[in-house]
Amino acid sequence: MWLDLTPEQEFFRETTAKFLADQVPASLLQRFAGTVPADFEADYWRRGAALGWTSLMVSEDAGGGSISEQPLVDLALIAGELGRHAAPGPLLPANVVAAALNEAGTHPEVLAGLLDGTSVAAWCHAEPRGGASGISLEIRADAGDLVLNGAKRPVEAADTADYLLVSGLHADGPHADGPHADGGLTQVLVPADAAGVLVTPLRTSDYGRRFGAVTFTDVRVPTSAAVGEPGGAARQLAWQSEIALVLACAETAGAMQAGFDMTLAWARDRYSFGRPLASYQALKHRFADMKMWLEASHAITAAAAVAVGDRAEGAGELASAAKTYIGQYGPQLMQECVQLHGGIGLTKELDLHLYLRRVTTNAMLYGTPADHRQQLADHVQRLEEI
Repeated sequence: MWLDLTPEQEFFRETTAKFLADQVPASLLQRFAGTVPADFEADYWRRGAALGWTSLMVSEDAGGGSISEQPLVDLALIAGELGRHAAPGPLLPANVVAAALNEAGTHPEVLAGLLDGTSVAAWCHAEPRGGASGISLEIRADAGDLVLNGAKRPVEAADTADYLLVSGLHADGPHADGPHADGGLTQVLVPADAAGVLVTPLRTSDYGRRFGAVTFTDVRVPTSAAVGEPGGAARQLAWQSEIALVLACAETAGAMQAGFDMTLAWARDRYSFGRPLASYQALKHRFADMKMWLEASHAITAAAAVAVGDRAEGAGELASAAKTYIGQYGPQLMQECVQLHGGIGLTKELDLHLYLRRVTTNAMLYGTPADHRQQLADHVQRLEEI
């Protein structure tokens, strides 16, 4: 539950909720059964972009703009609604890439396509066994070009993207004496149809989203494809990762809310021995625990959205704390919802599985709770050593 929303923010949230209820009801997702048609998703995404879903993290000079002075909070509200409806659409990667291009002030033609929804971009950052931040993809300079070799997975919207924003280690960049011995971090915008790019679709439990593995084999792009300074993208990548964590947490909290509301309504309507299930003391305790997890998830997500949006000191740690908490208690809450429904909770006849799938998938993205718990422990240890 978000507090202190302005009338404009509330209207924006309600407009999105009505649009999603009309365009992607649970019955439609059930009928798609895990494979949203590409033509349907493209048309739906363009209409979502027209509502402002892709413009919030982009400055007005570049064609964007938010409805408040807190664009990430505005975007988190939209992510929460997509979670409440288990809706499809590359909201997270599109906005992370748009924010990166806007920050760097490069590729205005690509940014324009992202803003109007006519093109889609995927963020190729996570790597197999990479944890929360491990990167091994190599980017090297060669004869005035940049050459990429490596693999990224899982990549949301990889098979429908027109552009790929790829992070890697710059082998011979200007920051060779920086924090990475082999040159520092670089981001490169690569056309999805570039020679040497191979996208392999991945199976996922989430009915509303697509993921893929992307392999780069001697992919050659001009140096102008770099987003920001080659070898100097560490700080920018950290900020993008924080944005991704906030949006994933907001989406998860929205799905948790939908699952909780559905389960509470069921327990009130379902009778056993002449009494509603919700009237039994043992179940009341379980609902109280779930309500605590849910409200705490909303609260820490809101706090992280404000901190990351303001680039406040400690924002990264707060985003990791949000992911740690929600990544643990989100799946636990949804499993409680399944159990409280009884036998029907284990079937696809009930819409509940759509939200369980979204929450479970999100718990594994952008670093697991264990990854972020380790990051927080390392941070505390560094503070103690100062």
